[in-house]
Amino acid sequence: MRPTSRGVGAVVAGTALVAAGFTFGYPELAVVGVTALLAAGCALGYAALRPRLTVRRAVDPDRVTRGEPCIQTLTVGNSSRWRAATLVAQDRCGEARVPVPLVRLRPAQDTEVSYAVPTSRRGVVDVGPLRVVRRDPLGLVQLARSHGGTARVWVHPRWYPMGATPTGITRSLDGRIDRVPHGSITFDKLREYVLGDELRHVHWRTTARIGQLMVREHVDTSLPRLVVLLDDRAAAYPGTGQPQPTGPIGATGPADAPAAPEDAAGFEAACEAAASIIAAATRADLPIELLLVSGEASGTDPGAGAAAFTGGRLAGHAGPLLDRLAEANLVAGDGGDSLAGAVNRLRQYRLGDTLVYLTGAGRITDLASVGALRGGYPTIIAGVFGDPGQVPEAVPGMHVFTVPGAPAFAAAWDGMVRW
Repeated sequence: MRPTSRGVGAVVAGTALVAAGFTFGYPELAVVGVTALLAAGCALGYAALRPRLTVRRAVDPDRVTRGEPCIQTLTVGNSSRWRAATLVAQDRCGEARVPVPLVRLRPAQDTEVSYAVPTSRRGVVDVGPLRVVRRDPLGLVQLARSHGGTARVWVHPRWYPMGATPTGITRSLDGRIDRVPHGSITFDKLREYVLGDELRHVHWRTTARIGQLMVREHVDTSLPRLVVLLDDRAAAYPGTGQPQPTGPIGATGPADAPAAPEDAAGFEAACEAAASIIAAATRADLPIELLLVSGEASGTDPGAGAAAFTGGRLAGHAGPLLDRLAEANLVAGDGGDSLAGAVNRLRQYRLGDTLVYLTGAGRITDLASVGALRGGYPTIIAGVFGDPGQVPEAVPGMHVFTVPGAPAFAAAWDGMVRW
């Protein structure tokens, strides 16, 4: 609770009038001063009355891809039986304040307000709580209170379709990549006998039924396991002035927030490339791990990929990875120790067999340390976003894609002739 400038003036003037009236013998001045002080006291009591409000909020949906619509619906009800509520209310959306009209909200009545949540930037938007300001009729005192809970919206990076699938080395009975056309792991189909086939592969029941030699054809399958290492060091992206603030993204109003600054464009492209890889792995039902240079790994297990990819949105086991991409921010400093720690974790735990390193053109010398993992990761791909003139054309132990953005990375990914 705090007095307004009008309230401060009323108290100061009332005190001065009371003092002057008693000092110089003017009772009229004293009466006016006492009236002003009584008005200030009544204003305090009026503002202290807590409005009986019920606040319900719904965000649809709470996880969106950058640029997709997201609507916040706020329902405010007056649960009082006798008093109408006339309040000034604002709802918090990121760093913005959205006005909520609560003029003459009658007893046991509700009012509903809907507005768009800004989704033009990747990040996390915190919505709420509702801030209600109560003033007395004379405008002498105002009191601000928070009502209702909060909600959170994850704005995932935009992703681009990628059709190619890397070849792994981990054998699986349900793998999809054939390395040996006539292997001995998984039954594929029946076919006619040709000269040179082993008789132990003859399927005698089918042969007896159709009167022709039929043999079982097997394939040697492999299930790739992808590991994405996302570089979130500010030093890795040239021109990055200050790191992005951690936590919710800001907004200038209920409309879309401004686009990401130019100095963070490389990191945004790397996040979009990571989301594209997650989308490709989800559609192919492949396990994938996500590791930030400054943090720990998080991963998924296969089994729900096809069901989790519907309507252009990713859900299911890909959701936590995309949430982590939405929460990722640039970390200040060179971060050499962070990269060394990430490389050590990759070497020690061997999270997969296909490693994808996404970084900027600011720390080209770090490509060699990641390429040194070639012994544990047969396939290593580096996506470098930035000036192609600073990036070497070939780095021992890895394929290097020097691209300006995520669409070019997706095209280079699909353009690989052999993994």
